[in-house]
Amino acid sequence: MSYPPERYHGEAGEVSAWMRPATQAPELGQPGGNQVHYLATTAQTGGEFGLYRWDFGPHVSGPDAHFHRTLSESFFILSGTVRLFDGTDWVDATAGDFLYVPVGGIHGFRNESGEPASMLLLFAPGAPREDYFETLFDAARREAMTDQERTEFFLRHDNHWV
Repeated sequence: MSYPPERYHGEAGEVSAWMRPATQAPELGQPGGNQVHYLATTAQTGGEFGLYRWDFGPHVSGPDAHFHRTLSESFFILSGTVRLFDGTDWVDATAGDFLYVPVGGIHGFRNESGEPASMLLLFAPGAPREDYFETLFDAARREAMTDQERTEFFLRHDNHWV
């Protein structure tokens, strides 16, 4: 393997880095429930990747087995216990565990521990996952969907259920 082709052609570099403080409030969530921090959106990275911190509340939550046709997904557990599906088995993952899911790879995740948990989600290349997350968090919007609208929503966001 080699490095990709050069994309920056300046001579001295540029001031373009940005930081998101750990103290910044999550973009989505409810007290005691799941929260999502938009660490680096696709728009912010120019489509290279999307990075999100998903903080689970103690209640059972998370998607069943599915796959994506356009992007890979990676999971890094920060704290607690998250059940990850690797396409074959559901395994309990704890702080420091990592799961990479290539494009087309069947996977799922959930918190079934009864305790809070936290993980990083990385999508590459980036995709506009914010609307997907926001719709999942908006019960009224989600419940107002017809079966056909729900199917179209999942297809629009490249979620293919197994």
